[in-house]
Amino acid sequence: MIEVYIDGASAGNPGLSGAGIFIKGNGVVERYSIPLGHMENHEAEYHALIKALEICIEKGYRVVSFRTDSQAVNRAIEKEYAKKGYALLLETALHLSRQLDLFFMKWVPSSENKAADELARAAIRKNK
Repeated sequence: MIEVYIDGASAGNPGLSGAGIFIKGNGVVERYSIPLGHMENHEAEYHALIKALEICIEKGYRVVSFRTDSQAVNRAIEKEYAKKGYALLLETALHLSRQLDLFFMKWVPSSENKAADELARAAIRKNK
């Protein structure tokens, strides 16, 4: 099973943002630091999830367990519902997740998501 740790971060709310994605499992360790431009923090969290799902699909990972420290994103995935401002992002994430054989999402405390957090913060600095 592949474990994917995701985090979105913003310098300000809204502000310059980034996605951090840390993937491990099956002898693989991958790190992604993706600048996202100007957006709100919750929006960055959803974009981190979407980018990570796209990477997993592209790499052919079929059984994937996601970890996030965003309670809002975790709840939205569990309930398949998000407030109007995030509904389209959630719909995109759910559509992508259904392309995997098994998709799990688990909330973890920030202390267990440090690798993704550091990658997200580095991505903020990559914005031009």
